[in-house]
Amino acid sequence: MAEDEHEHVRVAVVGSGFGGLGAAVRLRREGITDFVVLERADSVGGTWRDNSYPGCACDVPSHLYSFSFAPNPDWPRTFSGQQHIRAYLEHVTDVFGLRPHIRLNSEVTRMAWNGERLCWDIETSAGNLSADVVVSATGPLSDPKIPDIPGLDSFPGTVFHSARWDHDYDLTGKRVAMVGTGASAIQIVPSIQPVVGKLTLFQRTPPWVLPRVDRAISGAERWLHRQLPFTAQLRRGLLWGIRELQVQAFTKRPNELGFVEQLARRNMARAIKDPALRARLTPDYRIGCKRILLSSDYYPALARPNVDVVTGGLSEVRGSTLVAADGTTAEIDAIIFGTGFHVTDMPIAERVVGADGKTLAEVWKDGMEALRGASAAGFPNWMTIIGPNTGLGNSSMILMIESQLTYMADYIRQLDVLGGRVALDARPNAVRAWNHRVQERMKRTVWNTGGCTSWYLDANGRNTTIWPGTTSEFRRATRRVDLAEYDVLRAPARCDAAERQDAEVSA
Repeated sequence: MAEDEHEHVRVAVVGSGFGGLGAAVRLRREGITDFVVLERADSVGGTWRDNSYPGCACDVPSHLYSFSFAPNPDWPRTFSGQQHIRAYLEHVTDVFGLRPHIRLNSEVTRMAWNGERLCWDIETSAGNLSADVVVSATGPLSDPKIPDIPGLDSFPGTVFHSARWDHDYDLTGKRVAMVGTGASAIQIVPSIQPVVGKLTLFQRTPPWVLPRVDRAISGAERWLHRQLPFTAQLRRGLLWGIRELQVQAFTKRPNELGFVEQLARRNMARAIKDPALRARLTPDYRIGCKRILLSSDYYPALARPNVDVVTGGLSEVRGSTLVAADGTTAEIDAIIFGTGFHVTDMPIAERVVGADGKTLAEVWKDGMEALRGASAAGFPNWMTIIGPNTGLGNSSMILMIESQLTYMADYIRQLDVLGGRVALDARPNAVRAWNHRVQERMKRTVWNTGGCTSWYLDANGRNTTIWPGTTSEFRRATRRVDLAEYDVLRAPARCDAAERQDAEVSA
């Protein structure tokens, strides 16, 4: 192949977590085999590959946190651990024959829209290619965020993020700082508390924590699910239905969540007997404003004598001394950041260049917005999985991913129906209208009215992350592509290397 030629595929999928693998399965089920999955790491799994910290597990029940088209009757626990979810994704990869399509160690460094040929020119760490359609499935929990703490660079000990766990570092007997109190932190704290010498939790905002009713799934249950698959479907349906009924309290009647707050207070009171510590751990915002966390061992761990809870968060590092906002100091050997991810400012957006030469990050500088959570104006034949306002506060993201995969499949069908070199570009007024409806609905939700600052909100205070409705509503909204919401672009040229070869033969 000549230097100016490169591989061309019909669809390029970016990322191999739930979204990327789901897209690959759906493409194959639609009869499309001319696609690749570009993965920057050396294995599949996305966030369930990256997050291998002690105690890592899902807070959504296993039978709901799996693909409807790939049920797993052998989940070992009601809430599965990271290793089991990662193994499930490897299993899906094998069962659906995805390995030949996957390009590991192929990080996308740039993708730019070619308006002349109506395709995407993609640069990766393993070489270049082009694609008619790009499906970006990098996910919002893929790039860790570490706050800019004065003096952190001079810290003489070990520093790492929960999503980049240093398994070579032995925490035994060490003085450890845990920075953050999110979903990762409440799993890490009880896992490492018994082995560390001293654990100092730097808490900026206390979370609401409910008991995690986890148990082993019996052999009899698993046998039943294998022999009678409809029983697993029934179990999944019940889990889904319960969560659908909860949605209105989050989206329309946040005051109804007061009862849930009482349950959380009782959960805390059972383990935390010290009134002063209980006061420090009690949130001052409505439950649900931040993600409700599930743990039955977080509070007991905080009550142990080798654990200190420091309020105000970490503000400065002076050598091996960590200083909290309230002036409290602690001598530390290792710092673990459980400070979340770049969710509303995803780094992949800086690498996507649209029709007018602007990056997606530039277009989204005032806030992310995409038509039906998938298509951004000015970025033809590009769609994202788990895009703006598709997140959930109380149910399984796999439900939302599958809805978006249905939208993706119909998008490609529409391209086939239109025929020729064709692309669809979301109309700006359609994107604005969709986003306006979403934001109007968001005004009443607990995420906007609950009195907290969460990672759901962007730098401008807008909630560009959460879907303000049920998963059923989103499924209906993404069942098919409405061509009236798109501009149809056409070009006579083909995008692949064959075009150039044909031109050379003609000459």
